[in-house]
Amino acid sequence: MSMFRRAAGRAALAAALLGLAAGAVRAAPYVLDPARSAIRFEIGAEGYPLTRGQFRKFTSNLAVDFDHPARSKVSFKVEAASLDTGLPMLDSYVRSDAFLNTERFPAVSFESTSVEKLDDHRVQVTGTLTLLGVSRPEVFVVDVDQSTGKGALGLTARGHIHRSDFGMTAGLPLISDDVAITVAALADTQ
Repeated sequence: MSMFRRAAGRAALAAALLGLAAGAVRAAPYVLDPARSAIRFEIGAEGYPLTRGQFRKFTSNLAVDFDHPARSKVSFKVEAASLDTGLPMLDSYVRSDAFLNTERFPAVSFESTSVEKLDDHRVQVTGTLTLLGVSRPEVFVVDVDQSTGKGALGLTARGHIHRSDFGMTAGLPLISDDVAITVAALADTQ
């Protein structure tokens, strides 16, 4: 009798593992369209209008499971030197060791740790942002638009970080500590 229970127990464990593996497979891979995707930022400074810019070069991995959003995953790797504010002198200054220090830290990365459904059109993505060699948890709210075309998704992620949390303190308090980040993207199934 105990041999039968052990065999049944092993069968149940195998079925559970197969179920987990099958569940993980259900997250469909998506690819961002680089021509219609952007990572933008805004930062204020006392006595100046908002400074806006974007990063021109990045890679991403995106897997979406609409039935089980918690199984979804997202990651980004951004080339820090691809920063573009439209002002070459400002770009050089922000790339310097006063801010992004792109020679020492060529990449900024984000890796999701959890995805939580907020409503039918929004999810909250929590993950680890690594900037200047410092990794911290950050949260982004993502608007998901499934009406963009056959299989395509429109995604708009918004969040705020405090640059001082990553050791970027140049210009404080005249230059704001708060940086607004927006990722606007069009993604399609692979």
